[in-house]
Amino acid sequence: MMNKRTLKKSINAICDEIFAEAVALSLYDNDRNMENDDALIRSVIMLRANYISRISHPEPGMDVQAYYKDLRDKFTAEAQQIVDQLNA
Repeated sequence: MMNKRTLKKSINAICDEIFAEAVALSLYDNDRNMENDDALIRSVIMLRANYISRISHPEPGMDVQAYYKDLRDKFTAEAQQIVDQLNA
């Protein structure tokens, strides 16, 4: 199991990369819709804030390892969904 610090660093790094890609696409691709790009950028910011705050406060009554595994799986799924929207 990863410790909290490593998990936070990983989530921050992934969100930073997705954010940079979203900003670059919105600036350099003139055929894109600006409202959609702004919504994607906001969703990356909200994704980061949501998961970073959830790391420090695991749900009571749930096994810690199961909680962090579920958190990583959900984060991966949401991040992949945003990346797919960027690529579309």
